[in-house]
Amino acid sequence: MARQQERARRTRAALVEAAAVEFAKRGYAAASVNTILEGSRATKGAMYFHFQSKEELARAVLTSAIETFTGITDRWAKRSDLDPFVALHGLVLDIAEVFRTEVIVQAEFRLIIEPEFYKDVQSGGGQVWGKTAYELALRAKDDGLLREDVDPEKFTRVLAASLAGQRYMADLIASSGDLGVWFEESLEVVLEAMATPEWLEKFHRDGWPQVEFPDAE
Repeated sequence: MARQQERARRTRAALVEAAAVEFAKRGYAAASVNTILEGSRATKGAMYFHFQSKEELARAVLTSAIETFTGITDRWAKRSDLDPFVALHGLVLDIAEVFRTEVIVQAEFRLIIEPEFYKDVQSGGGQVWGKTAYELALRAKDDGLLREDVDPEKFTRVLAASLAGQRYMADLIASSGDLGVWFEESLEVVLEAMATPEWLEKFHRDGWPQVEFPDAE
């Protein structure tokens, strides 16, 4: 029984991974179930044992992406020992890295702009990391790191829009540039406009610090 359960788990994971590759490349409507089956090396029967439809398979990809984003945000949200902008910087770089390397995240980004999944934007990865970014902005406000006239919601909204734009531009121009550098640029431009002069003076002098994590994490 245990061996059968493990085989089923591996088959399901292979289907989700192969589907993510296909969705990231072609989008939802043009994605081929046969190509997904070839990529996963699963039978059609095995696929329909785990997923009743291509849409259900796509939603499994979205769920997996949310789990990835949740892991990243949890990593930074609990670092109350850090300057909130430093934590936000780490969060932004980690998001850029999974956009670059994780096909599940790439597929989620492609899926949520398709009509079948518009409503999933409200509960997708952007909402997961956006919530943590907002919490860090609130901390920055409480710590006196944001200018008096800056609302944390405005800060988060402008940052999110800039990062999304950078991500779309990377696809639009098929750039091989470093998305982490682009995301870092977006954060720094927003901070130049909204952080206090005192914080900016220190940042201009010292730059971003290296952040260490305990081995257990």
